[in-house]
Amino acid sequence: MITSLHNPKIQQIRALIGRKQARDEARAFVVEGVRLAEETLAAGWRPSLVLVSSELNERGRAVVAEFSNQGVEVEKVDSHLFDSFSDTETSQGLLVVLSQHILAIPEPLDFVLIADRVRDPGNLGTLLRSAAAAGVQAVLLGPGTVDVFSPKVVRSGMGAHFRLPIYNLDWQAMLKICHPRLKIYLAEAESGTTCWQLDLRQPVALVVGGEADGAGPEARQAADGQVKIPMPGKSESLNAAVAASILMFEIVRQRAGQ
Repeated sequence: MITSLHNPKIQQIRALIGRKQARDEARAFVVEGVRLAEETLAAGWRPSLVLVSSELNERGRAVVAEFSNQGVEVEKVDSHLFDSFSDTETSQGLLVVLSQHILAIPEPLDFVLIADRVRDPGNLGTLLRSAAAAGVQAVLLGPGTVDVFSPKVVRSGMGAHFRLPIYNLDWQAMLKICHPRLKIYLAEAESGTTCWQLDLRQPVALVVGGEADGAGPEARQAADGQVKIPMPGKSESLNAAVAASILMFEIVRQRAGQ
C-alpha cells in the first residue's frame, strides 16, 4: 500500500492532474471515479496505472477486478492520502491513468464541431458530451481553447473522450480538413440565419466561440456563414455549451427529416 505523498507514482499523478505541460510531455491524463473508469473499460482503453483506496464501493471494485484481470498495474493507496491529491471534492477512491489516444477521423466526413477559444473547462466538457450524443464525427479545437485533457474537462465530458476524435489544430490545418467538403457556420447570438431556416442537412462544421470573447478573427474569416438560435425572450445570449447543444441537435433533427 502507498502511504507517502512522496511516492514517485503519487508525484506523477499530482503532476498529471495539475499541469498541462506534464500531461503533454507524458501524453497521458487522469480520470477519476467509478463512472469514468467504467467508460474506460467499455471503450477498451488500457490504463497504465490504477489507484484504489479502501473507500471504493463494490461497483468500483468490480471495475478494478476487470482491469487487474487484464494485467493492468493496480496500487492500493491510503484513503487519507488519496483524498489529498484527488481533484474532486469527494473522492470515490478510484483513479485511472491513460494514454492520450487520438481516434481517427472517419470518412465520409459531414458533421464536425469546432471549439474556438473556449476557455472554460466545464463548457468544453459539456460541448464534448453533447457532441458525442449528437453523433458528431470529429471535434477540432482551435488556438486558445482550454486543455481537453484537464481533469474538469474530462469529468464534464462524461466519457466523450473515449468516443470522439479530438484534435488540437491551427486554423490552417482545420481548413484543410473542412474545405471544400464542409460548410463552416459560426454560431452567433444575434447575426446570421436562424437555425430553423438554414439547411443543415448538408455537410457542416459548426464553430462555437468562448463566452467571454467569442470566436477569434480567424474563425470569422473562415466561416461561410453565421447561424443563430431564435430567442423570443430578453436574454442576450446563451451559455456556449447550451447554444452548441441546441444547434447540434437541430442538425440531427433536420437530417432525420423531422
